[in-house]
Amino acid sequence: MDGLYTPANDRGHSASVNRTANRLDSVSRSLGYCLQLDDLDAWLGLATILRARLNVRERLALAYVALRTLPTHHAQSAAKAAISAGAGQPIAPLFNYMDEAAFWADMAAPDEREAYCLASFKAMPYERQAAFLDFVQGRLAA
Repeated sequence: MDGLYTPANDRGHSASVNRTANRLDSVSRSLGYCLQLDDLDAWLGLATILRARLNVRERLALAYVALRTLPTHHAQSAAKAAISAGAGQPIAPLFNYMDEAAFWADMAAPDEREAYCLASFKAMPYERQAAFLDFVQGRLAA
């Protein structure tokens, strides 16, 4: 060895190579489960795994290749359905409400975000509405 590189484990792999292998193995296994189960819930759950384990470039490449395997009319239908699907209703929080709300808002379509925002605001007591407006307007002034 030249002293510039020291292996992270007994097989000579660096830690980043191991993390990448684990990340991709998780995606591969999840895809295999979806293919075996062939169940709507399994396929919809795969989206969460892909979002967590693959970066945007990897997901774009996967989407592109998958769409290219379909006849044009099916590819267009699938792309249109995926784009207009939105995120659906928020789920119960895993850690806290703010984390789940931020996660959901990243996936939601603009009209979904606006509808839930307005409905949530209207459901707040007047004092909370005033505090919320002060918070938002204070952010805009800063």
